[in-house]
Amino acid sequence: MKILVINCGSSSLKYQLMNMDDESVICKGLVERIGIEGSKLTHKVEGRENFVVEEAMKDHKAAMKHVFDALVDKEHGVVASLDEIDGIGHRVLHGGDKLTDSTLVTEDVKKTIEKFICFGPLHNPANLMGIEACEELVKGKPNVVVMDTAFHQTMPAKNFMYAIDYDLYEKYRLRKYGFHGTSHKYIAHRMAEILNKDLSELNIINCHLGNGSSLACIKNGKVYDTSMGVTPLEGLVMGTRSGDIDPTVVTFLCENENITPHEANQWLNKKSGVLGVSKLSSDFRDLEEARDKGNEKAGLALDMFTNRVKKYIGAYMAQMPELDAIVMTGGIGENSDTMRREILHGLEHLGIELDDKKNDGTRGKEVDIAKDGAKIKIYICPTNEELMIARDTKEIISK
Repeated sequence: MKILVINCGSSSLKYQLMNMDDESVICKGLVERIGIEGSKLTHKVEGRENFVVEEAMKDHKAAMKHVFDALVDKEHGVVASLDEIDGIGHRVLHGGDKLTDSTLVTEDVKKTIEKFICFGPLHNPANLMGIEACEELVKGKPNVVVMDTAFHQTMPAKNFMYAIDYDLYEKYRLRKYGFHGTSHKYIAHRMAEILNKDLSELNIINCHLGNGSSLACIKNGKVYDTSMGVTPLEGLVMGTRSGDIDPTVVTFLCENENITPHEANQWLNKKSGVLGVSKLSSDFRDLEEARDKGNEKAGLALDMFTNRVKKYIGAYMAQMPELDAIVMTGGIGENSDTMRREILHGLEHLGIELDDKKNDGTRGKEVDIAKDGAKIKIYICPTNEELMIARDTKEIISK
């Protein structure tokens, strides 16, 4: 079985074609600058030179047409015909509290995705365009949506509700939804395998750390709490996102900077986080380098990031009867020994004991970096969202 995984951003499209017999990647690629001057497709097959197409792509339908053409290209393609593709899995940002599991695309499903554009104005429209392009260009193929919010919908109301007028919740469905759900789900299943535990008995805190970051408190194999909210803005300090702030900051900015609520929202999403504090970069590697050279603002930004993660770990431990492991994943979690060390040092009294020798220099490996005999394991576990999407797609179309 061959599954095509599609991840549409506002002006980009990532894809992978996977052989589900052995869960291997047949090819993958990226379309950049959709609807912008300089559109470009880069198609990658292991062992071959990259195939690059530089041509105007006015929308996601045009981009998808180039993806399908690349897949069947006589010189650079990997399938003789699109008939070899059994199904298409789409990452969709926001399904609200209606799409609580991966599902086959129907007209009602598309209407629900459209309904929650209000909470995902950049991603949900692009996700829909990708779905509709596939429906039109490859008629009759089953399309499956895998919601970024779905895995978090096991949270109890005491954790997903906001303490606002209940009428506002009922009217607008304003509540915590959580994101990076596909990543958190993959890690939960993988850690159950690694620890040789039934998923229903797994208790971990998963730290998905990158330019966008979130933690998930996974209790008995299900999400009990998570750091992101109605949108991905809540929670940790991130690359360009502020994370948790006093809501009065928004009204203060609107009144004192003479900006609209939309402009304030953009400020908190695009010009805040470690970029806003450091005034330098949203790339943590740049900030580590600058801090080492004495840049105080870069150091402050990194301290704020690590301290916020530390605080959430403590909060989630308080909600656990026992904890099997702290898991580090995502670009920073998998690759930055410095950030892992700064987050986890100082938590020894909670049973979290990092082995610096195991941690130092370790990148992208599945490995326990806790001290031998430590009460709580500390795992680096590379995530694989595309594989999780492909697995869900395979399961649904097989039915």
